[in-house]
Amino acid sequence: MRKTKNTSLDTVVTEFILLGLSHPPHLRTLLFLVFFILYILTQLGNLLILLTVRADPKLHARPMYILLGVLSFLDMWLSSVIVPQVILNFTPASRAIPFGGCVAQLYFFHFLGSTQCFIYTLMAYDRYLAICRPLRYSVLMNGRLCTVLVAGAWASGSIHGSIQATLTFHLPYCGPSQVDYFVCDIPAVLRLACADTTVNELVIFVDIGVVAASCFMLILLSCANRVHAILKIRTADGRCRAFSTCGSHLTVVTIYYVPCIFIYLRGWLQESSGWSSGCVLHCCHSTTETPHLYTEEPGSEVCSEEVNSRD
Repeated sequence: MRKTKNTSLDTVVTEFILLGLSHPPHLRTLLFLVFFILYILTQLGNLLILLTVRADPKLHARPMYILLGVLSFLDMWLSSVIVPQVILNFTPASRAIPFGGCVAQLYFFHFLGSTQCFIYTLMAYDRYLAICRPLRYSVLMNGRLCTVLVAGAWASGSIHGSIQATLTFHLPYCGPSQVDYFVCDIPAVLRLACADTTVNELVIFVDIGVVAASCFMLILLSCANRVHAILKIRTADGRCRAFSTCGSHLTVVTIYYVPCIFIYLRGWLQESSGWSSGCVLHCCHSTTETPHLYTEEPGSEVCSEEVNSRD
């Protein structure tokens, strides 16, 4: 990230202009419909999962479905922070966002995103216990403990979002006010700051990049242990179903974590086309991630039963 200097501190930015996604004008209507449909499908899909979990009393106290319900709730709100702003990019509506609105958007973007990051890690831990420690699973993970862990994830996400929003917007902004991105995110906004951003860059590296990379490594470690346990399953059908569910989980978290780590450890890409691809990736991921995880439980149960019988 570059450091911006501006001696014209008499000008104070009261709003930002989100330049949005670069796109050919003749594709505007098509892109509007694509993102609108993806957004609606995301909301309906996650709402269906929430209602399904809520309607079945047997699922209320099961950690897997507690985490899945929280993840669905996060998906609904995170996509609502991002996608409507993207959709507006394809309409004649003004792209201006008030300074306070930009602060709120950045806070909720990082609050919900980091909480989702922690929930993925908790899901990996839950599946590790279910598959690798089936006999002690009910002791090591239960509904009450899962609720406490989820509350910790929400609190950690809120603290993270508050730190990032505070550090970003305590800097002076004196123009220009054009944000080369479709949402108010840290690197794009910091480019407009009229002060040294070294401290912000260091916090981004530690608080976002390193934390995301650490969570991703923990998930990989969990998957490695699960694969080791799966290989000990006697039946081919059990191995196939367990590998399938483990693979879907790993695919989802890879799609989620790798772009995040790349962006915040490697720095901001310079071309807007890169951001367009990133936005499309995120929207498609949000639409399909929870249904994939929703199918993980049957395979995990098969694996747990097979490992249990082996013991």
